Amino acid sequence: MDTTKVADTNGTEPAVAEKPGRVGALATWADERLGLATAMKKNLRKVFPDHWSFMLGEIALWSFVVLLLTGVFLTLWFTPSMGETTYDGTYEQLRGIQMSEAYASTLRISFDVRGGLLMRQMHHWAAMLFVASMMVHLLRVWFTGAFRKPRELNWVIGCLLLLLGTLEGFTGYSLPDDLLSGTGIRAADGFIKATPVVGTYMSFFLFGGEFPGESIIPRLYTVHVLLIPGLLLALIGAHMLLLVYHKHTQWPGPGRTEKNVVGFPMLPVYAAKAGGFFFIVFGVTALMGALLSINPVWKYGPYDPSKVTAGSQPDWYMGWPDGALRIMPGIETHIWGVTISWNVMLPILVLPMLAFTVLLLLPFIDAWITGDKRDHHLLYRPRNHPTRTALMVALMTMYGLFWAAGGNDIIAIKLHASINQITYFMRAAVIVGPVIAFIIARRWCISLQRKDNETLLHGYETGIIMRSAEGGYTERHLPLPDSRSYVLTARDRDPVVDGEVTPEVDANGVAAPHRGRLSGLRNRLRTVWWSDNVQKPTREELEAGHHHADEEHELQASLDGHAADGHQFDGHHLVEDEHLRSH
Repeated sequence: MDTTKVADTNGTEPAVAEKPGRVGALATWADERLGLATAMKKNLRKVFPDHWSFMLGEIALWSFVVLLLTGVFLTLWFTPSMGETTYDGTYEQLRGIQMSEAYASTLRISFDVRGGLLMRQMHHWAAMLFVASMMVHLLRVWFTGAFRKPRELNWVIGCLLLLLGTLEGFTGYSLPDDLLSGTGIRAADGFIKATPVVGTYMSFFLFGGEFPGESIIPRLYTVHVLLIPGLLLALIGAHMLLLVYHKHTQWPGPGRTEKNVVGFPMLPVYAAKAGGFFFIVFGVTALMGALLSINPVWKYGPYDPSKVTAGSQPDWYMGWPDGALRIMPGIETHIWGVTISWNVMLPILVLPMLAFTVLLLLPFIDAWITGDKRDHHLLYRPRNHPTRTALMVALMTMYGLFWAAGGNDIIAIKLHASINQITYFMRAAVIVGPVIAFIIARRWCISLQRKDNETLLHGYETGIIMRSAEGGYTERHLPLPDSRSYVLTARDRDPVVDGEVTPEVDANGVAAPHRGRLSGLRNRLRTVWWSDNVQKPTREELEAGHHHADEEHELQASLDGHAADGHQFDGHHLVEDEHLRSH
């Protein structure tokens, strides 16, 4: 066949490489000196799993980017000064009023700068979204076991990000120097002064003299735009580097093991999806900033130390220590001429530090109790670890009750109830509520484990009612598809513990290496950690259950061709999986 009529060939001429373009030549020059090609090629093809729950961390990342973009815009017009000025701007209700330059510049951004109000509100909504998404992401990490080895340090970094994000939000909404934010700064001054012995010295140092001084807004501005953002950027970078180094966790499924990752490469798939998701977050934030008013500082007026707004509330992420402060009994101690205000120090200074420390140490406490030193890259469903799940639910309940207590005055007004009665109720609820939530959540998880085992052993409920020759009615069950069965059984069997103290020596007389003063406590905690859990079925139990199902199918085989098998009424829509329809 003469191929010259359908194709060209250079078989008679030597191949000559084309001269690279300017961009290619520049890339070659840079790679010969920096050696980036190999590292970039490996990382750009790195595989990431695909699941909606992994987007929670991305929301936090992209909302932080929105914060940076809108924050840069606001810094161009904001004046971080407490110097006095007379307002003569667009907002007529405040013309001729003495105020700080910080508050006047905030009004100018809101009413005179094109797009300024939109940027202000986008910035504030992005801050709300940033803290909320970090909190939900942290809960997802705990409930699915993504905090386990080797990711304990990433958990610590995430907790630090949550703390810094909260402090960044507080410094941010304190900058406008309106009556509401000034009330928050005044409260912070009182909290600082509640520190025994050194409280007044700390307040003088922070405010540059007696409250309010003339230094707090410039100092908060420096912290807000320079110090904390720098720490956040460094920690986010470390967080992402550890994510890449440890590889991403994934949900169990066929083909997924502790040694691989099933998903899509960074380029082009994941990068395109992440870029699109950024624009979604940006668009939603812009929509909220345009349509939902937040922090209308012009309604509050400039800060005046002699005034306070009725029903004032901090941003939601600062509400729980405020609630703890409101329901704390008024207890003070006078020692050697020094007053210790327990009613302020405990809920504001001690409780947040204690809560943050517990949150920070949770992965290490869990590893110490369970003795699990293995690497984990597969996630688990919350129901498969009832005690871990219930512990976080209890902490969430306590947080929520403290948060609700922060609005005890608003609740009293809306419900026409006594604020004293609401306060007494909250004092008891923050102690009893978490215990009740722990018990309910734990029993709920155990019940769901039993339900999973029942489904594995006896099959899927089809909703088809069968009538036997004797006149009895039964519901027809069909076996789960293999992929679903794999997911339900892809978990470790819980260790069997009896609560007894580990002996000092083993059967060969060798001293137990883990024997210590806390071994008795550790064994009792292990008993609580795993007791009442429902183990997944063994291979023998699964085979017996499938054999029993096969016998049922044989008994029902004579009814499959009957005109009244029930399918003519349901249109086959009750069976969700194609695999089930084939049975």
